[in-house]
Amino acid sequence: MRHNVAGKKLSRSTGQRTALRRTLMNQFFQNEKIETTLAKAQAIRSEVERIITIAKHGNKQEVPADKVHKLRQIIARLGGNVDTAKKVMNDLAGRYENRPGGYTRIYKLGLRAGDAAEIVRMELVEE
Repeated sequence: MRHNVAGKKLSRSTGQRTALRRTLMNQFFQNEKIETTLAKAQAIRSEVERIITIAKHGNKQEVPADKVHKLRQIIARLGGNVDTAKKVMNDLAGRYENRPGGYTRIYKLGLRAGDAAEIVRMELVEE
């Protein structure tokens, strides 16, 4: 049974899977869109939305220590990439402050020629 087993393994070991997800999320936040396979996009979508929500809550805090705490949470989830975390806190959180969720959209682009994997474009929803 698969009770309480979340996430996709993506045919990788734990370390490789963690590195792949962090790399994809960093690239996604830096470019605000990414083209990848459907499985990889679905694997990072929930984490991307959580990170944006954490940033939104951090911007609402009036105590500077709480803002720093939220920033450090984002840095930890992104694998130590401070520049990307600051972009999420400063730019993206303000853009979606009135939106309750659903910050990303996935468009299907077709099949990849080599292995027929479904390719998608994952991007941020314009506000």
